[in-house]
Amino acid sequence: MHLNINEANTIFRKSIIKGFFEPKLVNLDFKKSSVKHPAISDDGLMQSDLLHVFFDVETGADYPDGDEWFIVDMLFPHDIKLPDNLKGTDYFTTLSVDDGKTYWHHRELIRYKYGKSKKLDNAIEFLESKYKELHALLEPLQKDLN
Repeated sequence: MHLNINEANTIFRKSIIKGFFEPKLVNLDFKKSSVKHPAISDDGLMQSDLLHVFFDVETGADYPDGDEWFIVDMLFPHDIKLPDNLKGTDYFTTLSVDDGKTYWHHRELIRYKYGKSKKLDNAIEFLESKYKELHALLEPLQKDLN
């Protein structure tokens, strides 16, 4: 059986996420998210209900270097207005969900390999620091969620 590049990269990405990224995040006090992502079928992880991490293994899987990176989607699953300073590609953009609701998310390319050299530890450090940065920006909104 011959896999095309898209299938091969998707399988590879899933295995590196399941075998490395998810266990590392669990060691950093992440737990399974109860939230379902509107566009990603796999389960996510979270440290709190404010921000949930999902791995997008489909986007870019057809690229020749698609085995070196994937997209992480950090989801703020609350239908509230965000302050303008939290909107934009550096922070959060809208994500339409059912019932006319809008969630907010941030997408980030996570590169864990450069040619032959693996940079897994750098990638997990970056992912954790980005999560902490975005989570801290959302914390003042916690009171508006109940």
